[in-house]
Amino acid sequence: MTKFEEFKSKEKFLQDGKLFYPGIGDPTLKPILTEKINLAADDFKKLADKGNATDTEYQNAIKNGLDRFADLYLQLDTEDRERVCSYFEELMDIVGLESSDGHLNNFMYGFDPTSK
Repeated sequence: MTKFEEFKSKEKFLQDGKLFYPGIGDPTLKPILTEKINLAADDFKKLADKGNATDTEYQNAIKNGLDRFADLYLQLDTEDRERVCSYFEELMDIVGLESSDGHLNNFMYGFDPTSK
Protein backbone atom coordinates (compact mmCIF):
# COMPACT_ATOMS: atom_id res chain seq x y z
CA MET A 1 0.00 0.00 0.00
CA THR A 2 1.37 3.41 -0.89
CA LYS A 3 1.66 6.24 1.59
CA PHE A 4 -1.21 7.98 -0.21
CA GLU A 5 -3.45 4.93 0.14
CA GLU A 6 -2.50 4.64 3.82
CA PHE A 7 -3.33 8.31 4.27
CA LYS A 8 -6.70 7.92 2.55
CA SER A 9 -7.64 4.76 4.44
CA LYS A 10 -7.20 6.19 7.93
CA GLU A 11 -10.23 7.62 9.67
CA LYS A 12 -10.04 11.38 9.83
CA PHE A 13 -11.25 14.14 12.14
CA LEU A 14 -11.08 11.94 15.23
CA GLN A 15 -9.93 13.27 18.58
CA ASP A 16 -6.13 13.46 18.63
CA GLY A 17 -4.43 14.25 21.92
CA LYS A 18 -1.01 14.74 20.29
CA LEU A 19 -2.42 17.59 18.22
CA PHE A 20 -4.77 18.77 20.98
CA TYR A 21 -7.60 18.19 18.50
CA PRO A 22 -10.94 17.54 20.23
CA GLY A 23 -12.53 15.85 17.22
CA ILE A 24 -14.80 17.39 14.63
CA GLY A 25 -17.12 20.09 15.91
CA ASP A 26 -20.05 19.06 13.69
CA PRO A 27 -20.06 15.27 13.11
CA THR A 28 -22.34 15.63 10.06
CA LEU A 29 -19.41 17.34 8.28
CA LYS A 30 -17.00 14.45 8.86
CA PRO A 31 -17.75 12.45 5.67
CA ILE A 32 -17.79 15.60 3.54
CA LEU A 33 -14.48 16.88 4.92
CA THR A 34 -12.92 13.43 4.67
CA GLU A 35 -13.88 13.21 1.00
CA LYS A 36 -12.36 16.64 0.30
CA ILE A 37 -9.10 15.69 2.05
CA ASN A 38 -8.96 12.39 0.17
CA LEU A 39 -9.44 14.21 -3.14
CA ALA A 40 -6.39 16.30 -2.26
CA ALA A 41 -4.47 13.07 -1.60
CA ASP A 42 -5.52 11.88 -5.07
CA ASP A 43 -4.26 15.16 -6.55
CA PHE A 44 -0.91 14.70 -4.80
CA LYS A 45 -0.68 11.06 -5.90
CA LYS A 46 -1.29 12.00 -9.54
CA LEU A 47 1.52 14.53 -9.36
CA ALA A 48 3.83 12.09 -7.58
CA ASP A 49 3.10 9.38 -10.17
CA LYS A 50 4.13 11.84 -12.86
CA GLY A 51 7.63 11.60 -11.44
CA ASN A 52 8.79 15.14 -12.17
CA ALA A 53 6.25 17.37 -10.44
CA THR A 54 7.54 20.73 -9.26
CA ASP A 55 6.99 22.39 -5.89
CA THR A 56 4.75 24.90 -7.68
CA GLU A 57 2.54 22.10 -9.00
CA TYR A 58 2.17 20.69 -5.49
CA GLN A 59 1.50 24.16 -4.11
CA ASN A 60 -1.22 24.63 -6.75
CA ALA A 61 -2.67 21.27 -5.67
CA ILE A 62 -2.77 22.58 -2.09
CA LYS A 63 -4.57 25.75 -3.21
CA ASN A 64 -7.07 23.76 -5.29
CA GLY A 65 -7.58 21.32 -2.43
CA LEU A 66 -8.19 24.10 0.08
CA ASP A 67 -10.56 25.82 -2.35
CA ARG A 68 -12.78 22.72 -2.09
CA PHE A 69 -13.50 23.76 1.50
CA ALA A 70 -14.78 27.23 0.55
CA ASP A 71 -18.43 26.18 0.69
CA LEU A 72 -18.00 24.90 4.27
CA TYR A 73 -15.40 27.33 5.55
CA LEU A 74 -17.74 29.29 7.82
CA GLN A 75 -19.05 26.06 9.37
CA LEU A 76 -15.56 25.01 10.45
CA ASP A 77 -14.29 26.04 13.85
CA THR A 78 -10.66 26.94 14.40
CA GLU A 79 -9.69 23.43 15.51
CA ASP A 80 -11.25 21.89 12.40
CA ARG A 81 -9.45 24.36 10.12
CA GLU A 82 -6.18 23.57 11.90
CA ARG A 83 -6.85 19.85 11.42
CA VAL A 84 -7.47 20.37 7.69
CA CYS A 85 -4.12 22.17 7.49
CA SER A 86 -2.38 19.37 9.38
CA TYR A 87 -3.72 16.84 6.86
CA PHE A 88 -2.24 18.94 4.06
CA GLU A 89 1.05 19.05 5.99
CA GLU A 90 0.98 15.23 6.11
CA LEU A 91 0.59 15.18 2.32
CA MET A 92 3.44 17.66 2.00
CA ASP A 93 5.61 15.38 4.15
CA ILE A 94 4.84 12.40 1.92
CA VAL A 95 6.28 14.22 -1.11
CA GLY A 96 8.94 16.21 0.76
CA LEU A 97 7.38 19.60 0.07
CA GLU A 98 8.78 22.23 2.42
CA SER A 99 6.35 25.10 1.83
CA SER A 100 2.70 25.52 0.94
CA ASP A 101 3.62 28.95 -0.52
CA GLY A 102 1.34 30.61 2.02
CA HIS A 103 -1.80 28.67 1.05
CA LEU A 104 -2.21 27.04 4.46
CA ASN A 105 -1.88 30.40 6.23
CA ASN A 106 -4.35 31.97 3.82
CA PHE A 107 -6.81 29.18 4.57
CA MET A 108 -6.28 29.33 8.30
CA TYR A 109 -6.12 33.09 8.86
CA GLY A 110 -7.39 34.68 5.66
CA PHE A 111 -3.92 36.03 4.87
CA ASP A 112 -0.31 34.98 4.81
CA PRO A 113 1.47 36.54 7.81
CA THR A 114 4.84 35.79 6.23
CA SER A 115 4.20 37.96 3.16
CA LYS A 116 5.14 41.60 3.23
